Amino acid sequence: MLAKSYPYYLANQPQTSKEMMDVLDKYSGKVATRVAVPDAKATEKAIAAAVKAAGPMREFKPWARQKVLQHCAQRFAERREELAYALCVEAGKPIKDSDGEVTRLIETFTIAAEEAVRINGETINLDIARRLDGYHGYTKRVPLGPVSFITPFNFPLNLVAHKVAPAIAAGCPFVLKPAERTPIGALIIGEVLAETDLPKGAFSILNLDGKHAGPLVEDPRFKLLSFTGSQIGWDLKARAGHKKVTLELGGNAACIIDADQAPHLDHVVDRLVFGAFYQSGQSCISVQRIYIHESLYDELRKRLVAAVKKLKAGDPKKKDTFLGPMIDEAAAERLHGWIEEARKAGGKVLCGGKRNGAMLEATLMENVPTSAKAHRQEAFGPFALLTKFRTFDEVADMVNDSDYGLQAGIFTDSLTNAMRAWNELDQGGVVVNDVPSFRVDNMPYGGVKLSGIGREGVRWAIEDMTELRLMVMKER
Repeated sequence: MLAKSYPYYLANQPQTSKEMMDVLDKYSGKVATRVAVPDAKATEKAIAAAVKAAGPMREFKPWARQKVLQHCAQRFAERREELAYALCVEAGKPIKDSDGEVTRLIETFTIAAEEAVRINGETINLDIARRLDGYHGYTKRVPLGPVSFITPFNFPLNLVAHKVAPAIAAGCPFVLKPAERTPIGALIIGEVLAETDLPKGAFSILNLDGKHAGPLVEDPRFKLLSFTGSQIGWDLKARAGHKKVTLELGGNAACIIDADQAPHLDHVVDRLVFGAFYQSGQSCISVQRIYIHESLYDELRKRLVAAVKKLKAGDPKKKDTFLGPMIDEAAAERLHGWIEEARKAGGKVLCGGKRNGAMLEATLMENVPTSAKAHRQEAFGPFALLTKFRTFDEVADMVNDSDYGLQAGIFTDSLTNAMRAWNELDQGGVVVNDVPSFRVDNMPYGGVKLSGIGREGVRWAIEDMTELRLMVMKER
């Protein structure tokens, strides 16, 4: 179902090139397809085209932007099977999860279509003193202009959508660099965008490697850089100059299981297993640190281990596969090394812990020292650790003892503890009675500390891609 090769997109048009890049089937390791690689001249042309498109995109009416976004959502629905299969192959994501990501792609573009026609300003009352009688204030939001995007491998459809769809809704031309290992989804999105009447130069999608992506970061003609990925984002921010920068840089998400959850343990287990091992744990908000009240610890540990051992691992193209490969063998080898390091430091492997190529077993550990990489850094793989606690004060300190702060979860029937979690945990978001892996595409999403700056979620991304403009009018 994949094409033999895919073009890149320059100023809305597909382009071929002599240089091609292989895209591997992440399960078999074989070449699945190839994509065209642009040269430095193409990158410059893309930026220049975005600059020229700034005016036409600004004048491209909200209803017209909405029409483009609605067209995309409809075409993605029509090409659902193709998109899901491409995602399964290039990312190694189980096919049922790949189909779920296509659903989110459609929803994100649908949300953006709705937001495109409600980017509102406000009237400001300036009558705060006699000297201001007759003055009136008004605001509106205007597009920033050309913006650049760099996206990661783990959600090649929806994380692209969370940048592209708001940019179209806001009226900003963009240049996108998708992840080298998973570019196909972004290129299919480009194919659909090319069917629309977006102004020339409104979008370019360039299959660049990291060494050649510098202009997307450093070129002052871009007014915003939006990056989702690893801690290298802080280096990109330092290089970005005066442009706005938004960063989503992951985390080591914690989930608290309160003392009152004994009646709900079956549900808690189901959600924890999903949150920790969905798409092999390769999610920024994958459950990594599980804090269990001491009164429930032994029972919940037993149930979690039993549930994790039942997970079916293997070929992601099979519908009953839950756990596919990590993105490549190097990623699996890295996390396996962290597990071994934690074990040698006193941690106990409760289940899993073995690796075969890019396949790493779903792994649970306990007694992992807080100094271990598996505890302090982002595992980004099928791994979670268990820790017991006595009081809410104690567990709040445990959760906050992290350099990250993207999202946290708490299972509790106590409104007091739910509110305390919201107030006291240093996180971008707190999810009550579900795992921190929960995300809906119209909610604000982002973190604090090393987890990044700014927020995604369509409406909040649109705010980042626009600026407030004031008008003051005096009556004559």
